[in-house]
Amino acid sequence: MKVILKENVSSLGKAGQIVKVSDGYGRNFLIPKGLAVEATEKNIKALEQEKKSSEKKAERQREQAEETKARLSGMECAVYRKEGDQGKLFGSVTPKDIEKALAEQGVVIDRKNIVVPEPIKSIGSYTVKIKLSSGLSAEITVTVRGEA
Repeated sequence: MKVILKENVSSLGKAGQIVKVSDGYGRNFLIPKGLAVEATEKNIKALEQEKKSSEKKAERQREQAEETKARLSGMECAVYRKEGDQGKLFGSVTPKDIEKALAEQGVVIDRKNIVVPEPIKSIGSYTVKIKLSSGLSAEITVTVRGEA
């Protein structure tokens, strides 16, 4: 019996693969548990259609990431903080602060995707990496200035 796996099964294969299994294993275990469906022509066509749509979706996400990367490249944002002696800040600049500064410039980035290599605790310019989807990333300059 041939089945299409709906989920990864460690002993058989990954989701979306068509594998041959014994009739009993397919009918009594895989199909009732929702791990697979029988490989009929209708199900195979549905699988192919699903693969095409997921490829299109991935392509759209990659294009959006490219656009965002182009928009972010060379961008500079300023964060204002109270400062103490010798340019030291009270507290530090966090990804949340950078997210807010970018939002003021019209760029919406989730703070979980902002990578600050080390805590920013003094006034100056810093390079911060922003992770985008599809394995792409962009770097922006964050300038920390003292509040007036």
